[in-house]
Parts: sequence; C-alpha cells; structure tokens
Amino acid sequence: MLAASQRSFVGTSAALFAASTALTIKWCNSMSAMHDMSMPGGWSMSMMWMRMPGQTWPGVATAFLGMWLVMMAAMMLPALATMLWRYRSAVAGNARIDALTVLVAAGYFLVWMLFGAVAFLAGAILASLEMQLPALARAVPGAVGAVVLICGILQFSPWKAHHLACCRATPDCCELLREDARSAWRHGLRLGLHCVYCCLGLTTVLLVVGSMDLRAMAIVTAAISLERLAPGGERAARFTGLVLVVAGLFLIAKAAVA
Repeated sequence: MLAASQRSFVGTSAALFAASTALTIKWCNSMSAMHDMSMPGGWSMSMMWMRMPGQTWPGVATAFLGMWLVMMAAMMLPALATMLWRYRSAVAGNARIDALTVLVAAGYFLVWMLFGAVAFLAGAILASLEMQLPALARAVPGAVGAVVLICGILQFSPWKAHHLACCRATPDCCELLREDARSAWRHGLRLGLHCVYCCLGLTTVLLVVGSMDLRAMAIVTAAISLERLAPGGERAARFTGLVLVVAGLFLIAKAAVA
C-alpha cells in the first residue's frame, strides 16, 4: 500500500512538473512576441509590469500571480519533491498521508504566492516611476548590476547557509513532525519561508534580469536544484555567488561606459 502511494506521488509530481513547464514555456513565448518598451538608458521594460488599455490593475495582478505560481511550480518542484518525500517518509503509515502532503505543498506555494504579490507591487510601482522619471530610467542598467552583485555576495552569507541547511534538512534544522493537518500546514509554511529566504538572491536576479526569459529561468532553476540536491550543495551556492559577483561587476562596468 505504501509503495503504491509513493509511486503515485512520484507520478503526480512528474506530471505537475511537465504541465507547469509546458505552460511556462507557452507564456514566455507569448510574452516574447510582445514588443517591450524602449527606455532611456538603452534597455527595454517588460510589458508584464504595465496595464494595457482595457485592463484593470486587479486583472493584471491576477494574471501575473497565475503566471508566477505556474513558473514557481516549474522551478521549485524538483527541490520541493525531495522535501515532500522526506515528509512522507516521516509520516509513513498515516492513512491520510496524501492529504497531508497536499497541505504541505499548499502552505509552501502560498508563501511563494505572497512573495509574488509583493514582487508585482514593487515592480509595478517602479515601472510607473521609471516611465515618469527619465533620470531614474537611465540609472536602471547600473542598478541592475548592483542588485546582481549584492545577490552574489548574499550567496556567501551565514544567513544563506542557514536557510539552505534547513531546505536540505540537515540535522540541526530537522524536528519531530506531528501527523495532523495543522502540523502539515505549518510545516508547509515553514518550508516555504525557508525556501523564499534561501532563494531570495537568485529569485531577485531573475526578476531584475527578466522573469519571462526562458534562459534565465533555466539557469536559476538549475542553480537552485544543484544547491539543494547535490552532495556539495553549499559549494554550489558559493560558486553561483561567484558567478553573480562577476556578472554584477561586468554589468556595472558596462553601464558606466554606455
């Protein structure tokens, strides 16, 4: 019975990953077909931060959050599936193991949805200011480089190491799990918070470089999966940080001479 349940879990996870990846690719291709707005400073603003004629801000926000949730599912499921597998192993034998797993996943993605809502609000406000203030728009390329540099430095911090350890379920971050719905929900929220904190730098880079860029998403997904799942995950995180530091310095230098 348990083996059948675990096989069902693996199959469902694989199907959700395939579906979310396919939808993400479709949305990214549709966004790339739209012409971005050219801005002072030689860069282009994505249309996803703007309200088109006939649209309302609640409608734009809802569309963004829908895309965000699907994109996060595609990016995080490889790492999340491992965390859910560990949870299922901890509560093995519980007759409601599948329902409890769904609650953990729901709590996890709720945290990511809230992060997406904050990101959309900040992005929409910043986009509005950039369209009104040419001087601010011209400073964006250099600011993007600075953000990438800071995110790279963050990869070396004890704060990053702590949350990565919790996502990897090292002994100092593990705890006895109760087998009830409330505990499953709280466990999902806790996993989501650790994941958001751990991925804050990489997710921020994705947002400032281009959240609908398939290449950027693939690279960030690979970096997240590597630092979560590889035996030397901490070293992988530091290597990613080094790459980001170099990229940030390059973008700052490029903006300075433009």
